[in-house]
Amino acid sequence: MKKHSSRRNFIKTTALGAGVVSSLSSFNLLSKLSESEDMKNNDLHIYMTGYDYPRIKAFFDKKITINGCTYDMTKSGGIGDMNTNAFEGPQSFDVSEIGIIPYILAYANDKFRDYTLLPIFPLKMFRHKSIFIRPDSGIKTAQDLKGKKIGSPGYSSSSLTWIRGMLQDEYGISPNDIEWVIASKDSSTDVSGKASKQEKVFPDGIRISYGTPGKDESELLLSGEVDALFHAAQPKAFVQGNPGIVRLFEDSKKVEQEYFTKTGIFPIMHAVAVKTSLLESQAWLAKSLFDAYAESKEMNFAFMTKLGWAYDSLPWYGQEFEETKKVMGANYWSYGFESNRLTLEKICTYAYDQGLIKKPIDPEDLFYKSSLSYSEK
Repeated sequence: MKKHSSRRNFIKTTALGAGVVSSLSSFNLLSKLSESEDMKNNDLHIYMTGYDYPRIKAFFDKKITINGCTYDMTKSGGIGDMNTNAFEGPQSFDVSEIGIIPYILAYANDKFRDYTLLPIFPLKMFRHKSIFIRPDSGIKTAQDLKGKKIGSPGYSSSSLTWIRGMLQDEYGISPNDIEWVIASKDSSTDVSGKASKQEKVFPDGIRISYGTPGKDESELLLSGEVDALFHAAQPKAFVQGNPGIVRLFEDSKKVEQEYFTKTGIFPIMHAVAVKTSLLESQAWLAKSLFDAYAESKEMNFAFMTKLGWAYDSLPWYGQEFEETKKVMGANYWSYGFESNRLTLEKICTYAYDQGLIKKPIDPEDLFYKSSLSYSEK
C-alpha cells in the first residue's frame, strides 16, 4: 500500500494536533467517517493478487476502476502460495484471494487477524467431480468408499473439506469410515501452488498414513496403494487420459445439479481478503472493492451472453450457459454475505464437525462488519 496526503490524514492530523480528539484512537476517529464520502483527493495505491479467471480478468486488463484508489493486480502462482504469503509470509499484497477453509483455520486456531474477508468469492466449485477411482476397484457407488483407503495430497484444504462434508450429508460416510493416505507429491502444484500450513491440519481420531515417498497421488491409485483419490484439481494421470483412472460419478454434472437443487449450495472455495489495518484506516475501501469485483464479474457475464459462445472453443458453450442459469438462477455466481449465508454456514459447520477447529464459529465474524450488508446492484 502506497499512500500520500489525503483528506482523512489531514482531518486526523489537524484534530489530534489541536487536542480536540486526543482521547480518541486513530481507529475510532476514522470509523466515524462515512464510507461514501468524496474520495477524489485520496491518493492511495494498493497491490492485489489472484488467479486471472474470466470474472476477474478486467482487473488484469485495467478495464476496472476501484473508486478512490489505483492498483496493480498480480497473477498468483497458486492458492497455496497466496495462503502462505498472507498467513506466514511477507504479506506482500493489500488484497489477496485466499482459501476459505485455510482462512477459517487460521482465524479460529491461530487467532489470525491480519487480513479480513469481504464477501467476494472468486472460486466456487462443485466437488462430486473430484473423486477418482480405478475402473477395476469394485467401487461403484459413493457408499462403496466406506472402509477404503483414500489418497489425497493434503487433508484440510477447502476442496477436501467440502468433499468429506458432502459425503457425510448425502451418503452417510464419516471421515472416520475411511483410511486417509497422504501422498508425498501433488501432481497439480503448477496450478495450485505448494500447500500452505493450514491445508495440512490433521484432526484427532482419524486414520492417517503416508504413501510411498516420491509417488504422487496418481501413482498411488494406479499402483493399487489406495482405492480412490480425492483431488482439488485433476490428477496428472487423469489429465493424460490414462484409462486406469476415472471419476466415481461418471455423469458428475447431473449429480452436482441434483445436489444444488436439493441443497441450494454452490460450494465456495476462495474468498477475497484485505489487510485489516488498511480497512481500519480507509473504511470506504471495502465497498469500493466489492463494487469493482462485482462490476468485473458483470462484464464477464455480459460477454458470455453476447459473444462468449463465438469466442470459446466449446461448441455448446451458449447452451451450457443457458442451462446453468435455468438450474441455478441468472446470478448463480453471487457475491454478498446474505446470498451466500447458507453455504458459509455449512462450511463453518464442516470445519468444526470434522475436527479442524476446536470451537464452532459464526461466519459473520470472518467478514468486515459493514460488508455483511453489501449486495450487488
